[in-house]
Amino acid sequence: MNAPLTPLSHSTIAVIGLGYVGLPLAVEFAKKYPVIGFDINARRVTELQQGRDTTQEVSDEELNAVLVNRQSEQKGLFATDNAAGLEEANIYVVTVPTPTDKHNRPVLTPMLKASETVGMVLKKGDVVIYESTVYPGVTEDECVPVLEKCSGLNYNTDFYVGYSPERINPGDKEHTVSKILKVTSGSTSETADYVDELYQSVITAGTYKASSIKVAEAAKVIENSQRDINIAFVNELSKIFNLMGIDTQEVLAAAGTKWNFLPFRPGLVGGHCIGVDPYYLAQKAQEVGYHPEIILAGRRLNDSMGKHVATEVIKLMMRKDLKVIDAKVLILGFTFKEDCPDVRNTRVIDIFQELRSFDMEVDVYDPWASKEEVAHEYGIEIIEGKTPPDLSLYSAIVLAVAHREFKSLSICKSDQQVVFDVKAVLEKDMVDARL
Repeated sequence: MNAPLTPLSHSTIAVIGLGYVGLPLAVEFAKKYPVIGFDINARRVTELQQGRDTTQEVSDEELNAVLVNRQSEQKGLFATDNAAGLEEANIYVVTVPTPTDKHNRPVLTPMLKASETVGMVLKKGDVVIYESTVYPGVTEDECVPVLEKCSGLNYNTDFYVGYSPERINPGDKEHTVSKILKVTSGSTSETADYVDELYQSVITAGTYKASSIKVAEAAKVIENSQRDINIAFVNELSKIFNLMGIDTQEVLAAAGTKWNFLPFRPGLVGGHCIGVDPYYLAQKAQEVGYHPEIILAGRRLNDSMGKHVATEVIKLMMRKDLKVIDAKVLILGFTFKEDCPDVRNTRVIDIFQELRSFDMEVDVYDPWASKEEVAHEYGIEIIEGKTPPDLSLYSAIVLAVAHREFKSLSICKSDQQVVFDVKAVLEKDMVDARL
């Protein structure tokens, strides 16, 4: 006989991983359920216990409204780095990162480690829901065996599994977790209904129940792959129009007057989703004997944009007869997107490294990024704080990220200075070039 599911009204939810995805979801759940938020980063847990979210995805006011200082049978969020208390839960939601390695191969280690943690406390009737972006099959083929091994329980007899892909847009205060429609799925029809009902209770935008876990996994991984390919197309257009002496932004504005023209813009493609997820789909495609062409071509083109920007900056400097070697260059912005402190997989590093390869002295200023995190992840020291450096000291300025603070800066091209606007946020006559 299959183990019965615990009624949602008597459920305790454990969220494994309290980053950009896990914390907003845990806070939303905590408004209706007792929630145990678990993260292996003790510093992160301490900050959350103090009512601060350094990712700025959840406001201090909203976080403090749901925080509790001990595990409780009442609704609220208890943050901890101690896995011992997880056994009190009956629903486990895994929201850990799914990165790639230096060869762009999927790294499932965080998911497998999280599965081990959950497996050690798993009980009959429990449900494990994965939200991390993966290729189709990872949940059932890779994670479930770990859960079975660590728990000694049987899949779909003693415990059940769901998959509901994360849909978080870092830095977006309008499209928050509860306002984005959620795809759900489950390992049995009863589990699928259970998982869907759970998310319906907190997601005001509603849910869409997929027919299987694999369908839900595939739906997620193609969302960002599609966006990556569309951006690659306009990035290629930008390179072509640059050679023709045509302003890409003006072309896009003209083409955008047609009702069904898709409004994508050229730029750097980084972050933990768009710049990573296509490799997960490509990996699985190759495993089943198909070599993906468009997906990987889009990735190659988008990954080339940092070097392209640096090369164009150097060309512009040479045309103005400005010294390149030992020249001082300022890059404005380092995070992977505007008005967000997330520096994961930022492609601004490609501009920095290419300029440095020409023996230029390159400074990076970003009031949003953490100086310590950038130093740890990339080995460079950035300028932080509210006040930017003296712009007149630099032979070239690259506006790489469209933080709101940069839009009001007094930046303007001159005979002695090159200005390159990656994000096309400045007036055309103020810059030497833009994507």
